[in-house]
Amino acid sequence: MRISLTSISIDDYDKALQFYTEVMGFLKKRDIPLGDGVRWITVVSPEDPDGVELLLEPNANYPAMKALKEDLVRDGIPYTAFFVDDVQQEYERLRGLGVEFTMEPTNFGMTTAAILHDPCGNLIQIYEMNAA
Repeated sequence: MRISLTSISIDDYDKALQFYTEVMGFLKKRDIPLGDGVRWITVVSPEDPDGVELLLEPNANYPAMKALKEDLVRDGIPYTAFFVDDVQQEYERLRGLGVEFTMEPTNFGMTTAAILHDPCGNLIQIYEMNAA
């Protein structure tokens, strides 16, 4: 068994696709129209284009998802996390692009992490593994 697809809750396809490609740096892998304005859009890491796909899931306005996201944000809990080689460098790059952070790079011993807002109401953690 392996992970090939995961998802992030979004409220607007174009806004999410622009953020996750132009700001976060992922590559669009699939954009399949499914009818009635519904699309299957995935992005991937440019470092692993055949790896795990991130589905931009248009479910942000469903009551259960809306409540979950509001609770996660209120409690400061990221919806998901992305590995980076250098958190400080990525933090500075993203801040330069106007991304808002709720937590600056913070050393937690084995990892250093920062938490940012995406434009769809999610908190996203970026992290690196620290040398042992």
